[in-house]
Order: sequence, then C-alpha cells, then structure tokens
Amino acid sequence: MSRRVPGRITEASFHADEVNDGITETEFSGRITHLTTAISTMDLALRAAQSGARCGVWVADEQLAGRGRGGNRWHSAAGNQEGPAGLYMTALSAPPIPVLSALQLSTRVAVAVQAGIAATTGLRIRDEIDIRWPNDLMVARPSGRQRKCGGILIDTASTPASPPAPAMLRYALIGIGINLNHLAFPPELDQIATSLRRELPSQPLLRREPLMAAILRELDKSLRDLASAEPALAGLDTYSSWINGRRVRVETRPGDQQTAYTGTTAGLDRNGFLRVATDDGGFRTVHSGGLRES
Repeated sequence: MSRRVPGRITEASFHADEVNDGITETEFSGRITHLTTAISTMDLALRAAQSGARCGVWVADEQLAGRGRGGNRWHSAAGNQEGPAGLYMTALSAPPIPVLSALQLSTRVAVAVQAGIAATTGLRIRDEIDIRWPNDLMVARPSGRQRKCGGILIDTASTPASPPAPAMLRYALIGIGINLNHLAFPPELDQIATSLRRELPSQPLLRREPLMAAILRELDKSLRDLASAEPALAGLDTYSSWINGRRVRVETRPGDQQTAYTGTTAGLDRNGFLRVATDDGGFRTVHSGGLRES
C-alpha cells in the first residue's frame, strides 16, 4: 500500500500499463506519469513544457489545488479504500499548427472527452452526456436535470510570427477533471455537481484506466486531425444542447470589464466561440465568464 506523499511517483493504485496498452498508436503511449498527490497536474505539465518537453500525461489520485477555468478551484478528492474519486489529468501536446488554428482546441477537446466518456459508460452523446459550451461536461441521468461531472482547462503558449510565416502554437496544456465515484460533494457544490457513478447507480465502482485510455485515444485523433488541417467539426448541435436556443446567464470573472448578462444562445462564430442574443436586443460573443442556465 502506497503512502500519499506529494510529488512521489507510485504505481500502487494506478495501472499505467493498462492505459499504455490502450493507447499504443497515440503520441501519449509510454509518457504517463502517475502521482498519489499533486498540487496541480497543470502545474506539473507546465514545468515540463517550460523545460522543453512537448508531450506527456500527468495523472494524480488527488490534487491539493486543482484549477478550473477562470481561476476557479476544481474539487479533486482522493477517494477511499474502494477506489479513486475522480480522474485528474493533464496532457501536454504540441501539434504543429498556427495559433489561429489553435482556437479550435476547445471545441475538439470537449468533443473528444465527451466521446471517451460515452464509449466507457454507454451514456448517449448530447442526450445524457452533454457539453455546456465549451468546457463543461454535463450529465443528465437519472433525474434528467443536468449537473456538471467534468471540466476542461486549456492553456497554450506560442512562438512569435516571422513573416510571412504566422505565429505557431508552441504547446498546449489540456487539463481534464472527471468526477467518477464521488457519492457526496461539499454543500455548496451538491446541487450543481455530480459524478458518473452517482448518475449510473446500477454500475459498480468506475475505474480510471479505461476512461483515461478512451479519452487519450480520442484526444490524439482530434489533435492529428487539427494538425493535418482537417475541416473544423460540423454539426456541433449533435454534441451540445447549449449552442442554440438555450436560455443562459453569462457570469463574469474577477477582473472582467463587462457585467453579467442574460440571453439566448445563438450558435458559434467562425472561431468556435458561443454567441448570445442578449435580452437587450444585441448580440455578444462569450470569450470569458461562466455559462449557466437562466
């Protein structure tokens, strides 16, 4: 039995070989680092990227300061003797793409994570495992009410343009947090968060390894498509019910210049950002802030 030592690599509670067996054809094969406890897997991946690494995956049993979008903290409990509470990982990749193409990352990563969850749980895409655009995974079983079961955080760095060559992506850090086996949450989260096990009570304890492998396979395919200039994903309404006709409130983040507003979602712009027809008769593009049902 392993001790929980911050930053100490262990194989006691996580079977990296099983994940590697499932991702042999991907860029991530053989590049998995597992820790019992980490401050943040995003921080580990960032330090590796700043030291010159361009590919890798960091996964932790728990995070002491897991990060979500907009500076929010991601609840990253460790679980118990039965098994892990969640899947907390960050993938580092450096597809050779212009910075403008990197704007598609949020779209492609969200769809990849959704596909990985669907493949391992049997949840139906959009109807049962939905995307609250662009970075929240929502599950709607058995009550039909959507609650958040996962989130995505993407940080990127670029190299300067050297005309006529455009600015290029240097690397992308793709943080993914999925609530697997949580049966309870802190009171302030209980009405808005859930776990896959909580929504699939007939299933036994959910394991990280199959889900992680499925997500990394889908992520690898998405990144390869992006690097080969495959057309942007079409028919995004088939993945997300939040893109068109959803009443929403866009909440601000600390430091935002705009105030919160409400309206109805009205599709995506050419870069994949959500547009909202606001209640005052205008249109806004959601570049930052949190999206909530109104």
